Amino acid sequence: MQATPSSAQAHSASVGQLFDYPFRIFFLSMTVMTLLVIPLWVLQVTGVISLPLAMPGLFWHQHEMLFGFLSAAIAGFLLTAICVWTQTERTHGLRLALLWGVWLAGRLLLMLGADLPYWLVQGFNLAFLPLVILDAGWRIWHAKQWRQLMILLVLSLLWLMQIGFVVSLDMAFSHGALIMAMALISIIGGRITPAFTTGWLRQRGLDANAVKTFPALDTATLFSMILLTASLITGWQTVTGVLAIVAGTLMLVRLANWKGWLVRKEPLLWVLHLSILWVPIALYLLAGTLFAGWPSNAWSHAAGTGAIGCLILGVIARVTLGHTGRPLVLPKGMVMAFVAIQLAALIRVLTAFDIIPWHPGIGSSSLLWVFAYGMFLVRYTKILASPRPDGRAG
Repeated sequence: MQATPSSAQAHSASVGQLFDYPFRIFFLSMTVMTLLVIPLWVLQVTGVISLPLAMPGLFWHQHEMLFGFLSAAIAGFLLTAICVWTQTERTHGLRLALLWGVWLAGRLLLMLGADLPYWLVQGFNLAFLPLVILDAGWRIWHAKQWRQLMILLVLSLLWLMQIGFVVSLDMAFSHGALIMAMALISIIGGRITPAFTTGWLRQRGLDANAVKTFPALDTATLFSMILLTASLITGWQTVTGVLAIVAGTLMLVRLANWKGWLVRKEPLLWVLHLSILWVPIALYLLAGTLFAGWPSNAWSHAAGTGAIGCLILGVIARVTLGHTGRPLVLPKGMVMAFVAIQLAALIRVLTAFDIIPWHPGIGSSSLLWVFAYGMFLVRYTKILASPRPDGRAG
């Protein structure tokens, strides 16, 4: 089946509607951004073009995927979810447009600002995440939902990694940011994935009690990743390797308890489980880098393309349907998009190990990424720009 807006809804699609809820403008913008940045990076790194970048090419690529693409996904999801969790009024209209403008300015300045003062470029660039944290933090304080503070802690640590990266251009900070991104996956994925799985099983009269969660295990996983980030930044290789194995094992145990194989017939669910599986894979690959000399770009792409890229696509596909009041039925082609993004991650990791030659590897993984997010753009743009069919805000 294909879920598409009706003719009447399609005619009511508008740019203004994109600023009615955070997920609308940020999900669409981050998709357009990645469809531009990935091909531009391939053209840049292969010497076909030379962009007036405000940072060296490799650092620009790393920064934009971590702090441009990821930050927009965080803003779209968190600022949408937090108003539901805290029962507060959503950020929308002019306030949302200004927040989005800060994000967009950061992207344009980094891509085209080679001749501009570095402090100006990075001033705009570094302003975005604190604004998201302040918006979410005010709602958490107002609702006294202290359990949400852990999300703000991880976001703050992610922002510190961004500061360290743009100031020093040290890849240790981009690696720390990848761990913090996986820590966010640990928190948010640990909430939505077992909950959605339980609900799906219960609706079909299946054994929903098979899905288990253990708060102590969740907490241990999160803090092991925070310790891992601290150890990674300080350069304690042996400690970092051990912590990577510990964090990966804890995450793998959690994932096994969520029983993902029970929802293998539902793409909106198996994509979440399979994407989160990249977290322990990335952490084990990190340990292999430190203890066995494996290439560092193997674990970083398992984390970036696998865990982050795959999970974001799965989450935005579901959130967009749910928050626009549409049935949870994937539009045509999106299952292939889910398969493509998983293949992109696998090929990129194999390329890091030279199992696949570099040019075919980076080219094919980039094309698969572009196909996956391009399919989202094609199938979801009208949905994101159209009002809810039920007339409610959203």
